[in-house]
Amino acid sequence: MPLNSFKQLNSLPSTQNSESSVEEVEIDMGSAVATQEPSLAPLTGDSGTQPVGRNNNGSSTTSKVEALRQVLERHQHERHLVLLQDFPDPDALSSAWAYQLIAQQYDLQCDIVYAGTLSHQENIALVKLTGLPAQRLPVQTAKSKDLSGYKGYVLVDNQGTTSQLLSLVLEAGLPLISVIDHHSLQGELKPEFADIRPNVRATATILTQYLQTGLLVLDSSVGQHVKCATALMHGLRSDTSSLMQAQEEDFQAAGFLSRFYDYQLLKAVLQTNRSKRVMDVIERSLKNRIVQNNFSIAGVGYLRYDDRDAIPQAADFLVTEENVHTAVVYGIVHDEDEELEVVIGSLRTTKLTLDPDEFLKEAFGQDNQGRFFGGGRSGAGGFEIPMGFLSGSNEISAYAKMKWEVFDSQIKQKLQRLVNPQDSPIQTE
Repeated sequence: MPLNSFKQLNSLPSTQNSESSVEEVEIDMGSAVATQEPSLAPLTGDSGTQPVGRNNNGSSTTSKVEALRQVLERHQHERHLVLLQDFPDPDALSSAWAYQLIAQQYDLQCDIVYAGTLSHQENIALVKLTGLPAQRLPVQTAKSKDLSGYKGYVLVDNQGTTSQLLSLVLEAGLPLISVIDHHSLQGELKPEFADIRPNVRATATILTQYLQTGLLVLDSSVGQHVKCATALMHGLRSDTSSLMQAQEEDFQAAGFLSRFYDYQLLKAVLQTNRSKRVMDVIERSLKNRIVQNNFSIAGVGYLRYDDRDAIPQAADFLVTEENVHTAVVYGIVHDEDEELEVVIGSLRTTKLTLDPDEFLKEAFGQDNQGRFFGGGRSGAGGFEIPMGFLSGSNEISAYAKMKWEVFDSQIKQKLQRLVNPQDSPIQTE
């Protein structure tokens, strides 16, 4: 239903959901294609004519929109993959949906996929209640499917560093069509179109600007448009801490969406209750945390793959403690289907002078391909560290305990090096 003010929006429950999304549906895409080396070059905007991440204004937005329009026109009647991070959050989900609807105006079919899972209760509710067309594509399933029907791929709200599917599309020789993101530059790619603006708080803001310029004319009488606008409002609200960290562009985008989104639908998404497993992880984080120099650091041990989003929710909770300005929560997430283990962590901060992106990149560095293990945006960040040879084989409890202790100690050591801990940290019980 159309709304013309922020009164109802601001009365919604104050929740945060920054990193991850309902029941997952595996997409049948039909087996491997001949590989070719991807072309790599410095990431640029507007087909190389404009630097990515420049301050946005009306003229530059118009330039971006026109560049995207030309790219979409060149690829009419094709089928593309839209890759999300493995654990997509509301910003990613809603932005990808808006991109899909825009592409449809050019008879261009886009399949929105992610390799991981949707476990945050709000993400699950968002997809269920809106019918958001994101589909799970596990890595093992993707390896056996034929990707030759796709003529390219798109990255939305990520730059490929947080998607297990990236290597598969590169092996299949798919060209990179577009990159639209609000995170800091993560690496080198060569897309036809790029719009990367770290100064913007949410990718949903960027996509909403595309809608404002007429790439897709929203109609409040079209149910799909109303649901997509609702999803975009949720994505924008989520990545701006309920608009408290919003900037002018974000408020303008929210004002535009207020004419189309469904307040009751968004309220239903935000009022979804936490599961018992999430509450258990929050309890673990409270029990295991150490507090040093206003940093709260907590390892929560092993988690099921489906419970991954309990980690950012625990960080959201710990950062509310008195005399704490930054919380970091991490654990080992085990994917039984893929026989894969990865250390996953989340950072939340209220300290204006702390840049989560710089902090996590400095703490954990990068792999041998130059990809950083961590990164972030204003107020929040995350990191993922593959465990490689040590993955799996946790049947022996003593070995599993020893493995956790090693990783727990190493992560704490890397974090404390930046936190500059005293010799006698506060150990909570």
